[in-house]
Amino acid sequence: MIELKDLLDIFSSGESLTMDEEALETCNYYSQEAQKLTSELNSKYHDFEERRTIFSELIGYEVDKDFRVFTPFYTDFGKNIHLGKNVFINADCKFQDQGGIFIGDDTLIGHNVVMATLNHEEDPNKRGNLIAAPIKIGNKVWIGSNATILPGVTVGDGAIIAAGAVVTKDVDEMSIVAGVPAKFVRKVKVDE
Repeated sequence: MIELKDLLDIFSSGESLTMDEEALETCNYYSQEAQKLTSELNSKYHDFEERRTIFSELIGYEVDKDFRVFTPFYTDFGKNIHLGKNVFINADCKFQDQGGIFIGDDTLIGHNVVMATLNHEEDPNKRGNLIAAPIKIGNKVWIGSNATILPGVTVGDGAIIAAGAVVTKDVDEMSIVAGVPAKFVRKVKVDE
């Protein structure tokens, strides 16, 4: 089995992970661990303190005291989620975090948001291989319900991702994007 640090190094390199027997065994191990913890998180009522405890175990470090997650929450890895302070994740979100999901302080994530950090090789003979790229979400970002953020995207501080948007490219700070694929709408209004 591949050690977690070595697996994370492969994912962060941007190179393809050949899904041989050892890689498959390793990915299955971490996927099953994540499924076990998310099943515990999602299967019965937990107050916010209990949710923080389970979520901390899932991602491998203690989350901020003001972190809130509404269940259900899903991830197929869990070990490459990095949260700032005062992050809120609404119900039914799905994080595919092998490539790394980095979420800044005071960020709000709406219902049913998908963050996907994995892609597959284009060649049908190698399509099972994985290529990871991180998603980086800045501070004070608002991601609307049913938005999807794809591998390698960076969202700048203060940005708004409209409900239902599919974000395929970086989003500048203090910008609003909407649509499929997401396009710039306007700058965020700030009260003076």
